[in-house]
Amino acid sequence: MPKQRVLAIGLDGFELSIGEMLAAKGEMPALKALETKGARVLLDHGLAKHTGLGWEHVSTGLSPESAQRWSAVEFDPSTYATWQQGTNIPPFTTGLSSRVAVFDPPYFHLKADRHVRGIVNWGAHDPGTDLMGQPESLVAEAVAKFGPYPAGAALYGLPWPSAQACSTLARDLVAATEQRSRISQWLFSERLPDWDLAIVVVSEPHSATEALWHGVDATHPLHLRPSSAAAAEGMADVYRAADGLVGDLVMAFPDATVIAFSMHGMGPNTSDVTSMVLLPELLYRYAFSKPLLDVPAGSPAIPALNEGWNDAINRLYPSMLPYAASKFVRRARGRIRRQFSHTSDAGPQVLPLDWMPASRYQRFWPKMPAFALPSYYDGKVRINLQGRERDGIVPLAEYNAMCDAIEGMLRQCIDPRTGESVVDLIERPARDPMRLDRTEADLDVFWRGAANALEHPRLGRMGPLPFRRPGGHTGPTGVAYVAGEGISVGRHGSRSSFDVVPTLIEMLEEAVPTHLTGESFLPLLRAGSPSISAG
Repeated sequence: MPKQRVLAIGLDGFELSIGEMLAAKGEMPALKALETKGARVLLDHGLAKHTGLGWEHVSTGLSPESAQRWSAVEFDPSTYATWQQGTNIPPFTTGLSSRVAVFDPPYFHLKADRHVRGIVNWGAHDPGTDLMGQPESLVAEAVAKFGPYPAGAALYGLPWPSAQACSTLARDLVAATEQRSRISQWLFSERLPDWDLAIVVVSEPHSATEALWHGVDATHPLHLRPSSAAAAEGMADVYRAADGLVGDLVMAFPDATVIAFSMHGMGPNTSDVTSMVLLPELLYRYAFSKPLLDVPAGSPAIPALNEGWNDAINRLYPSMLPYAASKFVRRARGRIRRQFSHTSDAGPQVLPLDWMPASRYQRFWPKMPAFALPSYYDGKVRINLQGRERDGIVPLAEYNAMCDAIEGMLRQCIDPRTGESVVDLIERPARDPMRLDRTEADLDVFWRGAANALEHPRLGRMGPLPFRRPGGHTGPTGVAYVAGEGISVGRHGSRSSFDVVPTLIEMLEEAVPTHLTGESFLPLLRAGSPSISAG
């Protein structure tokens, strides 16, 4: 009897509440059909979603603890340099006997498993790897047949100041989703038809939800902007297109067991302004008792239509020279290339972070007791610790006291717009601080609400600043829809998001490698298993 084929469709940045709202109107027929004839499992990504490495968790099958990687941002304590680094971890497929084909899964280290065929970084949001194909000719073949990714400007677009920009971004993402569907069908049916597991990840909901969230969230500070209606309609268009892709692939491969899943949900962005600008400024003022950020009274919280977010923020540092990050990034790239010189692999992707306002404070870090690392998500506070950082000034004996002082200061900060605390949760690694990883911080700060200013009783008010991305990775839950032979119909509660990969492997009738994180929930989905209505 031939092995059951498995088609895995990753829904990157998919927010379940938006999908269910559209499904209630009959506008998500493919996902609704999967749930009706199959199983639904809610997925809990826990605090791991705050790493921003959700798709590395899928591609590698490893949690942050197992991979020893808590962020894509690397910090070198010997130079105080930071950079963004892609994955160098072999994919979970390594060692499996099943034939695997992939299209665009982020953070999938394709060259580390020569038995996997496909394309990565065709149009992925935060790809975590360079554009490549296996065999190498695949990329040129796909581009010649279908064209390049048509929504490059929309991947990280910030259109909220303009209704027209919101509509244009959504239109481009819809076109990209439709093109993704056509390439997936060609790749898995004509070019690489002999697969046991096919993986495609749909990145467009990620780009849309981050850029257009203010249109669907009545509590968001930008919801009353004139662009809100266009953002809401654009978000719905992209979600409908993603559902169309699911329907196309289900129809194209009727013999396959299908799992369509998102690792976690989405919600308002609570971190861009706070983590990228306000936290670095707060710690600068804590160290030097004076401001660096200069926000004139009456400054608009909305950039001009022809001005980008970075330009608007850069104007607030009139005395600052550009941050000279390039030499640090060149050193990092050179170190990584030397590390991999004995192989044909050039090493992981390395990207500079000098565009991020937090990097402007880097020259002051050696003289600060604590500083904020660049971060796309929650705040990352690094203590300038003696014996760990090159110019550390905080003795190890005073480490806990310094952490307490920084945490107390942060908890005193309020959002002037709401009068509430800007802090939701502060976490500390449960390990010896001298053994902290290069991707870890001493304090992880999880923010409350979409603040664009903060006020401290002694250090003063910082902001308001222009908002950046309206949407972020703050949704409560991910979801997996599973349909196929032997799958029990119904809702099956909640499981860890790390259980998805072991489930995929067990669907292939292979043993789950012991080093992977999570446990398969396939036994829960077998026909005859009791379903539950909760969740």
